Amino acid sequence: MDLNLLRDTPPWDWPKGASNTFLSVLKDRLAPLSDRLIAAELAGDFTAINDDLAHALMAVLRDSGEPEELRANAAIAFGAALEVGRDEFDEELQEFDDDEMVPIGLETFLEIRELLKTLYADEKIPKVVRRRILEAAVRAPKPWQQDATKAAYASGDRDWILTAVFAMRFVEGFENEILEALKTTDPEVQMEAVMAAGEEGLDAAWPHVSKLATNGRTEKDLRIAAIGAIGCIRPEEAQDILIKLTDSKDEDIAEAADEALSMILPDDFGDEEEGDEDDDEDEDDEEE
Repeated sequence: MDLNLLRDTPPWDWPKGASNTFLSVLKDRLAPLSDRLIAAELAGDFTAINDDLAHALMAVLRDSGEPEELRANAAIAFGAALEVGRDEFDEELQEFDDDEMVPIGLETFLEIRELLKTLYADEKIPKVVRRRILEAAVRAPKPWQQDATKAAYASGDRDWILTAVFAMRFVEGFENEILEALKTTDPEVQMEAVMAAGEEGLDAAWPHVSKLATNGRTEKDLRIAAIGAIGCIRPEEAQDILIKLTDSKDEDIAEAADEALSMILPDDFGDEEEGDEDDDEDEDDEEE
């Protein structure tokens, strides 16, 4: 299979056997690094990841002889599986509520969590690898990640600050840091802060984020992120803004607003509107 072609293809359209291809390429040290990087990147998709792939990714991540970029890709590839596993994992019973919802087994899930914690503690590991380890680990939050996120944000290192603000989407207790990061002039950090504010439903962020969403001079990617966030921060107040933005001449802005609206309006909202139209037609018929 052409890995570059697969990367440009939606996962639901991947041919049967894509996971096996990723597995073979990951294990083949003689394969071109570019192919192994793509294999690690795609292996983490929810439609592909399984126990075999997870163990191959762990083997790459553990191996200090592997290129650091490949180890970094392997680390972040665990994100989707950990996030789904977090939602289904019962800490008290130490089991998944629904095994079928999680693409990896319980033992694999627990092994990944422990490996990420262990490797993150090793400061000899390259920075980019440790950053990706933390970014993956926070998808299934554990207490150690609070101190890690706090240290990363306080480090003064721009890359670590970026990782920390990303982590604040998942790790609680960083409201003040998110508000501070919203005011930065660094566009990537500000983007992560907007998304974190949305995930946390951070009410104090409303003035800043709503201004970004409504200001036509806001950089487009940042504006789209803000549009998605305002519906999570103040759903009722955001509705009027989002409805207006669905009429934007910019298709990307209109689509983002429509998607944000769909997340906060009741599922039967459209049906109710259609029902109202039907009622009006019935009334017209009766008048005739």
